[in-house]
Amino acid sequence: MLKKSILPITLTMMLLSQGCNGENNTKKEETAKETKIQVKKAENGYKLSTLDNGNFTIIKEKDGFKLKEAKGKIVIYDIFATWCPPCKASASHLSSLQKKYKDDLIIIGLSIEDNISDEKLLAFQNQNNAHYALVNSNNNRKVADEIVFSLGLGERYPIPLLAMYKDGKLINHFIGMTQEELIESDIKTALGR
Repeated sequence: MLKKSILPITLTMMLLSQGCNGENNTKKEETAKETKIQVKKAENGYKLSTLDNGNFTIIKEKDGFKLKEAKGKIVIYDIFATWCPPCKASASHLSSLQKKYKDDLIIIGLSIEDNISDEKLLAFQNQNNAHYALVNSNNNRKVADEIVFSLGLGERYPIPLLAMYKDGKLINHFIGMTQEELIESDIKTALGR
């Protein structure tokens, strides 16, 4: 009896601790809808607009990716998909960190899904307590791929993928569902606490 209940729990934990690779989950929206959310390549980087009408500029630098509006702050790029179970599970942890370190941290969620509607992204935000900046456009994959390429992870990378920077310099990256405490430990170290 005990063995029968341990096996499903173990399998569930293994799935949550792994990242999604997207090979079997290449869901796309049937209708391509033009959204107001944009990521545009600008002379000095990518301009991003978020679901809550915030604006950011990502600047690619030699050592990493700098967020123009985040001087002295830690920036975490959350590369995810709305259909990915580990991505859903990590959203509330990221929200918790964003709330706890609101003056020192900016989390930006980059969905890799093509032509996802704003409504679907908002539903993901609400259902999974993903209360941090979410970006949605046809260019999200390009920005995510540039970050991933700089990390040397290859073309088929697992998600969720978190890349943490401070002043454009890479602090660390995490693949798959990562414990909140591990991410927080790197945040504290980067802040000198």
